[in-house]
Amino acid sequence: MLTSRALRWAGFSGAVLLVGAGMRGGALPASGNHDALVILLWLAGTALMGYAWWAGRDREHSVRWTLGTIALWTAPFLVLPPLGSRDFYSYNCQGELYARGLSPYTATAETLPCTWLGAVPPIWQDTVTPYGPLFVLLAALIVVAGQALPPLPAIVDALPPQLGSLLLPLVLFRLAALAGVLAVAAGLPVLARRCGVAPARALWLALAGPLIGAHLLGGPHNDAMMLGLMVAGLAVLVRFPRRPVATVAGGVLLGAAVAVKASALIAVPFAVLIVAGTQAVHRRIGLRDLVAGTVGVAAAGAATLAGITLLAGLDLGWVAGLKDSEALVQFSSMPTAVGMTVTYAGQLVDKGFDAVPAVRSVAFVLLAVVLVVIWVRALRNRTDPVRAALTGAAAAMVATVALAPVFLPWYTLWPLTLLAATAVRVRAVMLIAIVAAFTVLPDGSGLVRHLKFPGAPLVTCYLAYLGVRQLRRLVRRRRGQPVSEAEPSTRVTLTSMTTRAGLGRGVR
Repeated sequence: MLTSRALRWAGFSGAVLLVGAGMRGGALPASGNHDALVILLWLAGTALMGYAWWAGRDREHSVRWTLGTIALWTAPFLVLPPLGSRDFYSYNCQGELYARGLSPYTATAETLPCTWLGAVPPIWQDTVTPYGPLFVLLAALIVVAGQALPPLPAIVDALPPQLGSLLLPLVLFRLAALAGVLAVAAGLPVLARRCGVAPARALWLALAGPLIGAHLLGGPHNDAMMLGLMVAGLAVLVRFPRRPVATVAGGVLLGAAVAVKASALIAVPFAVLIVAGTQAVHRRIGLRDLVAGTVGVAAAGAATLAGITLLAGLDLGWVAGLKDSEALVQFSSMPTAVGMTVTYAGQLVDKGFDAVPAVRSVAFVLLAVVLVVIWVRALRNRTDPVRAALTGAAAAMVATVALAPVFLPWYTLWPLTLLAATAVRVRAVMLIAIVAAFTVLPDGSGLVRHLKFPGAPLVTCYLAYLGVRQLRRLVRRRRGQPVSEAEPSTRVTLTSMTTRAGLGRGVR
């Protein structure tokens, strides 16, 4: 077993290898370098970072040591070209559309056409943005600032020629992502202490993984901003209970998170329960408590979202943009994998058969039901309503990612961030995060894109296996037969899946 010092430098070595892969084959406008050295550096770096993160999950470290290690591992990714994704170019195009007086909710990158159109993945060149008005405003400000400020020749000459005028926008988007990561680092210990989890462990699980540097910052992705605002909002509610100003402030932060990315909306009903739980008498949430929470949090969040939308002169067109994202069909999403498998079977008879939309619709209905069940269970908790609300928010994020029509590696960070502060069993989600980190190459191309068959049937078969195992467990329990603790706690219903993903009581 490596010492803590050796573990720290093993992770840093992995980060350096990933930086080397990014410098040689990153997501530059004209790149597509898949040579053997790039792939070797990428795989080796991901393996080292993943191992170091996994090995350090149960070690007792101080918050200072943990934050120092996280900073050491992530700092190299702040000085790279775009890495692991081409979303950066889409962000620039959306900002350019707005800066030129067009709404990115009705116009697309092809409309102008956008300056960086050639670097945007073809599937997104003619789709409207699914992001909220706050992010659109930020993207426009960054694009305008990048065009207004003169580049520094000494720095630009030292960079790859393809980067050109994208240098300043890249720096500014990276700073926005870094601000989100810092907000998570500030707010997560508050949530962890409230749930009885060591703050250093929560920070390690949430921010030391291989997806943080290479994707959240290296991308850079707006998920960092969304997560930072969401965690900050929840932390304010937990840190200052029964204070109306803090309740409104928490609602404003959550509304701002939704105004970046709609995924943050999942946390809002549980934030209402946090406020209601602090108001409850004898730990039983009543109607008056729910009204207080709704008025204080949900109303403030809705007002914030509406205010930003009006300030930007936009509408709710981003909601329709969420539908366009379903154009991505990859077996990394469980419902999509099942739909693809059924489609392969159906096309043996009818070449035009497509089951993916139907299976995704069923998954969406199931998700709605599961979210209601999770919320009601948190509402009825009388042991510790506030902790139950935070745990419920983590479970809801797990369900959302599990049943989403699209899954990208960094989506794992949505549930993992909350699980880190609320749960002590997170091995399953950590493993998913590590595997996901291997599925995307430095230039943004994904392995799952090239392995649809047999990838989708294999995923479907594994889900069926999990379902059979869980059914057998249920039958044994009803018959009063003992169930071996060594048997994997595999779940197929989403309420049970959240337990497997990290909401159990036992320590591992």
